[in-house]
Amino acid sequence: MNILVLIKPTPDITKVRFDVEKGVVDRGSASLEINPFDLYAIEVAKRIKRVFGGFITSLSMAPPHAEPALRDAIARGVDRAILLSDRRFAGADTWATSYTLASAIRKLGSFNIILCGEKSVDGDTAHVGPEVAEFLGIPHVSFVTRIIDVSVDKVIVESDFGEAYYEVELKLPALIALSRPVIFRDEFIEPSMPKVSDVLRAKKAKIDVWSADQLADVADVSKFGLNGSPTRVVRAYYALEKGRETRVVKGEEGVNMILSVLRETGVIS
Repeated sequence: MNILVLIKPTPDITKVRFDVEKGVVDRGSASLEINPFDLYAIEVAKRIKRVFGGFITSLSMAPPHAEPALRDAIARGVDRAILLSDRRFAGADTWATSYTLASAIRKLGSFNIILCGEKSVDGDTAHVGPEVAEFLGIPHVSFVTRIIDVSVDKVIVESDFGEAYYEVELKLPALIALSRPVIFRDEFIEPSMPKVSDVLRAKKAKIDVWSADQLADVADVSKFGLNGSPTRVVRAYYALEKGRETRVVKGEEGVNMILSVLRETGVIS
């Protein structure tokens, strides 16, 4: 079984800062780690490999200092890690990011299943997985909380859409975007910590780094990065801007205050 895992190295959300002037996340302000949702994708990939054998490849698009996150993926059970890193990839929205990832997957060749987290903790869009699948022309399902069954030619999953659970059967190759926590068949899984021996092995592992030029034979490089992005972030700001005050109001006083504001703004009469 040829398994691909899409991994987004995300900044530590407790330390990351925002560049308000440029309207972007200052990714250099905090170390990068594997997006928590993607850790579940790695665990499911390992379960599938145990059943069918095969090879797990992780694919990430990130700056060079994301390399430790990819080594962490290898320590956790990934066989090969590929990092798409080039200044021409910078500033990509979800469309350009998905196009770039899909192009790299085409370059890799055949695969049976693609796994990823449903969203990232920094962007929170849940766009990239489905968009990658659309670029590749393969079936996909998001918000998956359970892998009911998987075989060499199909996968049956349970997807949580909030108001209802849906059981979906997909013919492989397909993309599965995982929520958390996840059940694999009848096993409740959680991301496992790598052993010291695996961490030491990962330190010596080779990380393949691909530039935009290495994808030129399978993609239109003008569609990479900021230049290829149809959407832009024009402003980023902290919710509590300078000059604003906040206070905690509880009980009946809080209810009356909310009602007063709603009347003043015309929401209620």
